Amino acid sequence: MPPRPLPAPIHARVAGHFGELVQGRLGPSGPVALVTLPCPVLAVHAAWRPGPGFGLWQGAHPVLGRGDLARLFALLGAGAARGRWRLHTQMPPGGGAGASTAARLAVLRCLAGGALPPATEAAFCLALEGASDPLMLPAPGQVLWAPREGRIIAPLPALPTIEVIGGFAGPGLRTDALDTRFADIADLVAGLHAGPDRADLGRIASESARRNHALRGAPDPAPLIAAGREMGALGVAVAHTGTAQALLFAPGTVPDAAAGTLRALGLTHITAFRSGGKT
Repeated sequence: MPPRPLPAPIHARVAGHFGELVQGRLGPSGPVALVTLPCPVLAVHAAWRPGPGFGLWQGAHPVLGRGDLARLFALLGAGAARGRWRLHTQMPPGGGAGASTAARLAVLRCLAGGALPPATEAAFCLALEGASDPLMLPAPGQVLWAPREGRIIAPLPALPTIEVIGGFAGPGLRTDALDTRFADIADLVAGLHAGPDRADLGRIASESARRNHALRGAPDPAPLIAAGREMGALGVAVAHTGTAQALLFAPGTVPDAAAGTLRALGLTHITAFRSGGKT
């Protein structure tokens, strides 16, 4: 009798982000809020082939341990979700590019067939991590997001299309879900609600990076800001709880030397992409 064919693997892909345009408190004692910078070219790919036993392969960037998966399975009531799991993560963990949230979402979508609404996915991520990026949303860059509450605070207008090139400054930093020590960004958020042009967007993102570095001592954006000024960049965007740092440009204006300049500043995993949705 011929062996029974193995079931086809179930796949899911979840794109990450590249830090935030802004992150901080809405007023001195307000909630932590952010506007993410979607990055369509960095993603987590999950593949699950149901079957007997359990196996997990994660490649060069392991993100989830077996304990993480067990907690996710328990929340779903999925038991051990037997079979073979493969997680391929294109961004370094702890870099502020959404690896943790994207990995959990990719596993969740394999198990649930992608049928869960974004609010439910956000609730799962919040229960598992205590904080969440808005990667489950269809347009994650068009909302003001409460990462410690896993909810949309307010919608935002589509932001101008920009070209982004950046990298990661040093080893990853694990996000502390209880950390609320951020700068006040209420005025910067008001600027985003007003529908900024590209120049304003670059100024707002750079100011959020400066304020939070002054308060938190995160990777210093000053060298990147200076290099960007020489190359005609609009400004910088950084991961406020990670190591991602990027330059923002008007479409078609990224210099050929940009990647080499970033490497000379010590950034790794150089990544270029286009983000935003308004011309």
